[in-house]
Amino acid sequence: MFYKFNKETLDFERVNVTKKSLFGFGFAVGLLFVFGFTSNPASNVQNLSKEEKLIVIREYNEFSEARLIEQIKSLNFRYPHIVLAQSYQESGHYNSTIFRENNNMFGMKEAVVRSNLAKGTNRGHAMYDNWQECVIDYALYYSTYLSDIKTEGEYFEFLKQNYAEDPTYVTRLKSIIKTRNLKEKF
Repeated sequence: MFYKFNKETLDFERVNVTKKSLFGFGFAVGLLFVFGFTSNPASNVQNLSKEEKLIVIREYNEFSEARLIEQIKSLNFRYPHIVLAQSYQESGHYNSTIFRENNNMFGMKEAVVRSNLAKGTNRGHAMYDNWQECVIDYALYYSTYLSDIKTEGEYFEFLKQNYAEDPTYVTRLKSIIKTRNLKEKF
């Protein structure tokens, strides 16, 4: 069985595979295999020193709000401004200990029932190797529990009932969205 990811519903859908599409896929893989040997970008990586490789990895993993917004956009959240507001709120504007130590900007606990990317628990919250994994894990959470929401109101109601213990959580999110003009960033 083959599945493809539907960006609108944030869910995987079964795909019917025909002999013709399998042949096309095999042909494409064959071309990649042939051309992969003629242009080998891995040789450029192999020429990097250990320190240079660590610098590349560190720069890739370096957090910035602009990079976060790019990743949120790429994951096609239905209400990305709410996701960004949650990252502000849950991470103390990216200054909390949970964010700095665990790379956890959403205050998520380590999931037990759904698929997740957490590497364990620290200070009662999920730990990630980098902030990008946390965003992807939130996308997994979103696709598991929020894929059926149709309005901002439904999203806020879900968060109020299931996400935060603070009764003023949704009010705070709405305030962050308004004061920081988060809708305009998407």
